[in-house]
Amino acid sequence: MAEGRQNEQHPHLIELQDIYKIYQMGDTQVRANDGISFSIDRGEMVAIVGKSGSGKSTIMNIIGALDVPTDGKYYLNGIDVGSMTDNELAVIRNKQIGFIFQQYNLLPKMNLAKNVELPLLYAGVGDLERHERAIASLAKVGLGDVWKKYPNQLSGGQQQRVSIARALAGNPSLILADEPTGALDSRTSREVLDFLKELNEEGNTIVIITHDNSIAVEAKRVIQIHDGKVIFDGTAHEYKEKISAK
Repeated sequence: MAEGRQNEQHPHLIELQDIYKIYQMGDTQVRANDGISFSIDRGEMVAIVGKSGSGKSTIMNIIGALDVPTDGKYYLNGIDVGSMTDNELAVIRNKQIGFIFQQYNLLPKMNLAKNVELPLLYAGVGDLERHERAIASLAKVGLGDVWKKYPNQLSGGQQQRVSIARALAGNPSLILADEPTGALDSRTSREVLDFLKELNEEGNTIVIITHDNSIAVEAKRVIQIHDGKVIFDGTAHEYKEKISAK
């Protein structure tokens, strides 16, 4: 299958080459991303960190196939995503990327299993297989026995676990977590981060987008964005030393 095939010219899971995203605001040109280049290998756990307005959300949208760059190349699994149409991007999002959102994005009138099934429904998976995969995914996050419950019957941490189960259900190449602990208290945040680490240890590629340095250093590698540029790319240990030296 083309989506899963490793391209010899582009061996990394994610490869960004000189990415620009430019917006015209009246007479002013805003360079939200200003020549960003980096690659992420399969099985990595990487945090992309930056303050509000740094350009991290813009690069997240490009990595997540929610937007395309103004200029530059983006390859996911060796496939040129940066020049795709909206319909082609939708297929990539559905088949290759599992999203975890800050606010969970669960549908309140659907039970947990139905929420987890949604991406599989869009992917055309049959009813029985869809349900079985949803239950298995919920079981993986410790919620398999409460699949009939509704989101409002759960704590924030449990709702985020459902969001993680939904991201896992389609066996994506990439799990993209946007401020995954932003709506949680510190204890529950710890649980969610530990769970993401477990998933990474199992071989899942995880990219966390965050403004919080204390979250960023929980990853194995940190990419820092400032004014649309990469200003740091190294290990979490090296990043800790950088921020503690200030």
